Amino acid sequence: MNLDPALLDILVCPQCRATLFVDDDAEELVCSSCQLAYPVRADIPVMLVDEARPL
Repeated sequence: MNLDPALLDILVCPQCRATLFVDDDAEELVCSSCQLAYPVRADIPVMLVDEARPL
């Protein structure tokens, strides 16, 4: 997964606005506050709550 560090600095969870953590192995951005993992497809984060999977 190859995400721009500047992009990671501004992305937040769309549901609760918490900071996201990168899970390189699963290719996801993880919100520990609301326990959702947002997929990253072709190096593009999919920041839709409907697309997130529960942890």
